[in-house]
Parts: sequence; structure tokens; C-alpha cells
Amino acid sequence: MEEPQKSLSSLPTTKVARAARFAKTGLNVGANYVKHYAKRAVGAESTSEDLHVANAAELYGALSEMKGSVLKVAQMLAMEKNILPTAYADQFAQAQYQTPPLSGPLVVKAFRDAFGKSPFEVFEEFDIQARQAASIGQVHFARKGGLELAVKVQYPGVADSIRSDIRLVKPIALRVLGLSEETVRPYMQEVEARLIEETDYALELRRGQEIAAACAGLGHLQFPNYYPELSSVRILTMDWLPGQHLKEFLLTEPSQAVRNQLGQALWDFYMFQLNTLRTVHADPHPGNFLLRSDEGGTLGVLDFGCVKEIPADVHRLFTSLLLPETLADTARLTALLEEAGVVRPEDAPAKRTFYVSTMQASLELVGRPFRQTSFDFGDPAYMQSLYALGDDLMQQPELRQQREPRGSEHFIYLNRTYVGLYALLTELRASIRTAEVA
Repeated sequence: MEEPQKSLSSLPTTKVARAARFAKTGLNVGANYVKHYAKRAVGAESTSEDLHVANAAELYGALSEMKGSVLKVAQMLAMEKNILPTAYADQFAQAQYQTPPLSGPLVVKAFRDAFGKSPFEVFEEFDIQARQAASIGQVHFARKGGLELAVKVQYPGVADSIRSDIRLVKPIALRVLGLSEETVRPYMQEVEARLIEETDYALELRRGQEIAAACAGLGHLQFPNYYPELSSVRILTMDWLPGQHLKEFLLTEPSQAVRNQLGQALWDFYMFQLNTLRTVHADPHPGNFLLRSDEGGTLGVLDFGCVKEIPADVHRLFTSLLLPETLADTARLTALLEEAGVVRPEDAPAKRTFYVSTMQASLELVGRPFRQTSFDFGDPAYMQSLYALGDDLMQQPELRQQREPRGSEHFIYLNRTYVGLYALLTELRASIRTAEVA
């Protein structure tokens, strides 16, 4: 476990304070642009990459201090390696593992607000130093009744700040990503809804218990037990699971057999959720899994704050679009894309042909693991092809000029889930059986 960084003794929680912090960031980002162009005007060296590095550091510093939804969005963007410039992706990836934790007094206050007691009265032992700090909350180690426990404490003001945070971060995000507000507006409600759910620890506790119980028959997975009597809407207590995060685990040089078993456990877990539960753990970044070599490879699954429930019609669309017979039948593919809102009846023939052919090529690549009985994620060329596809699509004039939203908002978290899953499997270099789990 990494050593916690210097803690934050305060956190901007009011709308005014958070707006002021982001205004300061906006001014500093603007100043970086001025410096960049001033240097170039006098012949000094200043590259676009230098500008990205400076702005990425400024943005990440603000997001780390503000925490909550703005830092969660940074964490999501870090998984989308083909969207952000490298400097931003590298900085934001830190949100997957470690951000500055809250100070002890604020942690004690959270317990007094929830239980009327300090954490030292609630538990027999409580480490006031956070073992891990992320976007919505931080995790502390505790003991009670012979149990080793992980206690997640939510940052103050996070739940109340989500809507205003999204309004604050949107202008800078649109500038960085080069998007228009009209393009993202229809999807903001979906993102906002998931972020609000992540702040409800009572909901996370219930979902964690339900999904763990439903997945009990799957092999090589471990889920924590949750303790409602030691939890509240803003504090969540569960078992402290053994294991290491992916980066640390890979340094132990696990055997290929262990990698394969862990990869298989990941794949089976997600296929079972998709096809049987119609509900998926939609936050598959490396910080949410603990890996170990015990029993040939065991995967601990953490954090059920971000869960996407999949409506029946969306599940049918998603799985149908990946079928080989769909890709082979342009009329069938077109009909499904119309149902998904990607192709519209009023589209001109050239635009219609463009969208169908582009989606056909994309689905062939993205859905390749689904259409084979086995797949080797050990070959990095596959993920490189996926990222290259994203780069190519972003360079398409037709797509760059397109300023109207297309496609189901439900696909935001489904796509994020499977891009994240593919990235994990690629880092593991796992070779797996991909036949559907019943």
C-alpha cells in the first residue's frame, strides 16, 4: 500500500468556495496560454506538449483539492487514453490510486456527525492516517471483534456539490476536449445520475451485498462482507481484503497461469453481470481490484458505488450489435443503429452510409473478443488498435463537424466498462476463454 500524501486540513465544500477555486484554476490555465504564446512570439522554445504538461498539472492540483465529482470525471477520462492529450492522461491517472487525504480532525468530525462518537470509540483500533484516498472518499484500516476492516469515509460536501461542480468543470473540459456543449448535453444527466449514486454509501452497501451473493457460484472471486451497523450514508465499513493493486501485483512477476486465471475471473464476472444480472460494476479501473496468487489466482472486487443497471432493450441492442451475423448484414446493422439513435431516418444517403460503415468497422474491432471462443489479451496490438481507432475517428472530418448527440446515453457506462475491462486484461497479458457465461 502506498504511503499517504500530506493530508488536506480543509476542503472547499460550498458552491462559492468551489467556484472560487475553479476560477483560480481557469485564470492559471489562461496564464499558461499567455506564457506559451509569448515565448513563441520572441522565438523561445515552447511546444504544445509543454503547454499540456503545465495545464494538466494545474488542473490535477485543483481537482485533487476539490475532490468529488470533478476528480471522478478526471479518473474516468484517464481510462479513455485516446481522448486526452498524454500529459492530461498521465496526470489524471493518479486519481485511480492516490490523492491527498483529509486531515484527522475532519475524519473524526465525519464520525461524530454519523454516530455521535469518534472512530476510536466505534472501533477497537482505527488508523487515522488514510491508507488510500480517491475521488469520493478515503479508506482507513480498523479492527473490531477480531475482524480487520476497511472503513470508507466520504469527503464532506461531495454529494451536495455534484451538480454545481459539473457546471463549473464543463467549460474547461469542453475547451480541452474540443467539444461543443450541444454534443455533451444529452449525456450529462446520465453521468450526473451515476455520480450522485456513488455518494450514497447505503446504496453501495446494498448493491455490494446483492452482487456478491449473485456471483457466489463464480470461481476465483472474493467480495468483502459489509457491516450495516458500522455504516451510514457517508461511512461504509467492510472487510479488509488481502491482495495488491494491479501495478504492484505485476511487479511480483506472476506466472502466466496465474495471469490467465485472474483474467478469466474478470471476464466471467463481467459476462455474468451483463447477461444474467443485467447490472454491471461500471468502474473497472485498477484501484478497484486486489489481486493475489493464492489458489492459482484470486481477484478481490471492491467499490460498488458506480453500478449501471441495463434496461432489457439496451441489453438486446448492445449484444445484437456485436453478433457476427449483424456485421455481415448491412440492412440488419442499419436497423439496429437506427434503433440506437446513431443513424436517423432524416440523414442524407452519404451521411447514412458513412455512419453505417464507420460503426461496422468499429464494432468488428471492439466486439472481436465476444465473437471468439478464446482471446489472447497478451498481444498489446489489440488495445493499440482500439486506441488507434479512437484517434482515427477523432480525425474524421464528418465526425469533427458533427455537433449533434447520437447514440443511447446508456452506452456511456457500458462502453466505459468494457474499455476498462479490456485494458485490465491487456495489462495482465491474460489469455482467456471468452465463451458466454450462462
